[in-house]
Amino acid sequence: MRIAVIGGGPGGLYFAALAKQLSPAAEITLWERNAPDDVFGFGVVFSDETLDGIAQADPEVFAAMSQGFARWTDIDVRYGGSTLTSGGHGFAALGRERLLRILQDRCAALGVDLRYRTEAPDVAELACTHDLVVASDGVRSTVRERYADTFRPSLDERGCRYMWLGTDKVFDAFTFIVDKHDFGVVQVHAYPFDDRRSTFIVELAEDAWRRGGFAEFAGRDLPRGASDDAGIARCEALLAEHLDGHRLIPNNSRWIRFSTVRNATWRHENVVLLGDAAHTAHFSIGSGTKLAMEDALALAACLNEHAGIPAALTAYEAERKPVVSSTQRAAQASLEWFENIDRAVGQAPEQFAFNLLTRSRRVTHANLLERDPEFVARVDAAFTAGRPDRVDAAPMFQPFRLGSVRLRNRVVVPPMATYAAEDGIPGPFESAHLGALALGGASLVFAGMTAVLPNGRSTEACPGLWSPAHEVAWREVVTRVKEQAPDGPLLGIQIGHAGRRAASTVPDAEGRSVPLGPNGWPTVAASAIPWDAAGDFRPREADRADLDAITAAFAAAAARADRAGFDALELQYGHGHLLSGFLSPLTNLREDEYGGTLAGRLRFPIEVLAAVRAVWPTNKPLVVRISASDWAEGGTTEDDAVRIARALAAAGADAIDVSSGEVVPHERPAYGRGYQTPFADLIRNATGVPTIAVGAISTYDDVNSILLAGRADLCAVGRAHLYDPMWTLHAAAEQGYTGPGAPWPSAWRPGSRKPPGAGSDRVPPRLHLLRESVETVPRRWRPTRDSPLVAVPGRR
Repeated sequence: MRIAVIGGGPGGLYFAALAKQLSPAAEITLWERNAPDDVFGFGVVFSDETLDGIAQADPEVFAAMSQGFARWTDIDVRYGGSTLTSGGHGFAALGRERLLRILQDRCAALGVDLRYRTEAPDVAELACTHDLVVASDGVRSTVRERYADTFRPSLDERGCRYMWLGTDKVFDAFTFIVDKHDFGVVQVHAYPFDDRRSTFIVELAEDAWRRGGFAEFAGRDLPRGASDDAGIARCEALLAEHLDGHRLIPNNSRWIRFSTVRNATWRHENVVLLGDAAHTAHFSIGSGTKLAMEDALALAACLNEHAGIPAALTAYEAERKPVVSSTQRAAQASLEWFENIDRAVGQAPEQFAFNLLTRSRRVTHANLLERDPEFVARVDAAFTAGRPDRVDAAPMFQPFRLGSVRLRNRVVVPPMATYAAEDGIPGPFESAHLGALALGGASLVFAGMTAVLPNGRSTEACPGLWSPAHEVAWREVVTRVKEQAPDGPLLGIQIGHAGRRAASTVPDAEGRSVPLGPNGWPTVAASAIPWDAAGDFRPREADRADLDAITAAFAAAAARADRAGFDALELQYGHGHLLSGFLSPLTNLREDEYGGTLAGRLRFPIEVLAAVRAVWPTNKPLVVRISASDWAEGGTTEDDAVRIARALAAAGADAIDVSSGEVVPHERPAYGRGYQTPFADLIRNATGVPTIAVGAISTYDDVNSILLAGRADLCAVGRAHLYDPMWTLHAAAEQGYTGPGAPWPSAWRPGSRKPPGAGSDRVPPRLHLLRESVETVPRRWRPTRDSPLVAVPGRR
């Protein structure tokens, strides 16, 4: 086999070494246009998982790397004049130059043909003369661009500016520095990588970077390899108190923007992408080098395990893509957190540190509790400090005041469609459904998707509240539920009008529904835009008479909900329903006073809210659900969402239930665990209005993390409550909580402790005469000054 490798970074070198070991007869040639000692960058951080893979795949490489590791477990967060430390994390860092030398030496010893200071031949020529071409040529990959029609790359260039630097100050832990200046926030990601140096990445939002005067320095033309010395000097001055008299070390260091690289596929015939050419992940969660070396290991293994190049490359992509996608989701969350760090600046130091550490959603309250109980105890105590009604419990069981009502915990069961009504009348299933949820421990349970008019139903099986008969039926449901759960939660109901989403079929098992068409009923909407892509059934644009009738119907339904005994009310202003249709610029094309600018698009939703507020009791919470993003170009922006929430609160909403999407069929949501929480975070911290976080929240750990980080005040847990109506009580049992925030119904109290499982009573015997010693990683990096070092790069 003849293999060509384009690019002599760690990924390309490691692949060449592994492939040569697995196939000693293979002819492997690597081209790198730079010299072997041309190194850009400073330290590289590895996870224990990656190091375990390297140790198994190539013990010699691992042994050489281990001799130069800087190892520690602490993370320091320097913010607001204080430093908070969280331990138990585990880091191993190595100088990039040292890593390259180890891999270069290993390749040379194995017989890989390394050609430095040499441009690779044209990739098409290599593809003809070699069995396999591995493109490890970086973020700006020329191979990827050559076959862009196949790879279909997307490069998402972000807004922050950052500069990769080193320093001769040896930090003793991973250190996040967040400094507030008159021009904005300066943030630093710093960590040691040998006895004499640390990586030091400085990052600023674009507007802060410009106001801070950095644009003036960066605007000059610099020769290849030169650094922005003036910008570096300004960073040294601004961050002097953290450098303790030490200097910043450049190495081709300039202000750049981070680009997230994604590709539809990583292979073209016998050409395959590896490392940054295929994907990138923001530096705030780890190292691109780590991902590239994991790619190399998987590609070499697949070549050995599968017969033929096509099968091997197919297996490689199938194996690695899900891993990379998962990492990129976490990296995207982390990247966006740092881009919007202004939302968190102003929090107390303990909450800020917790918020920062859990930014990617991979690290959670439970993770940190296991790693460093003292740190979590300090953060938990700060969360409840000064609150007279605090309880000795996790954040989710702390009480919260919603309007004038005290909720016993922070868990909400959101409105969920059950499609069990006949002629809009709720029946036995609604009673059973709400009854089970009311016994399950949440503080607020909503009945859902209740129409204010017959033509406002989404489906024929949706409940309504447009007549006295519906009021009587709902009163019977509420009475029955409260009788069986006298110490239960507040009961709420969501009312709405489906607008252009009305007259549809009941969704199938995959959640798909289609318009009823000729068998449906006439629908109205903000504008005459059909919901379905085919556009066969178009709603009528609501006229003045429609608007008046709909407003009156919302007010009448709210009054009926009050008389029926509901304790809380939610208005559906999201998910493409009628009021959502007015708010989104994608679905409101009106040319009258109810369209155009955001103020115009808000006019009718505010009128409806005012009519409801006039009849809904002030001592009962009134919540409004919105779609904070349409997940489609030209839709609701973050600024729009903030202004919408602020206007709704001013008009009488006690809280905003922050959802997103379902406004247009061509949406492209970034689905994932807790994917909508950043919108609740945005609105809460921009407006001060209480928010409910929703969307793929399914574990008590995520609930605790969201609340403790200050991203929302309440968490709505939907599908997990369908899976387990006693979800909240079981979460209390799992956490050992037995207080008033999660009272068990007396009939079920014997089941309030987790039952023993198979083997839970077994105590294992000692079977080793002598216990093996376990290598412990020090909490702080303490240089020994006796490890082999490479020269420190100087200013160029």
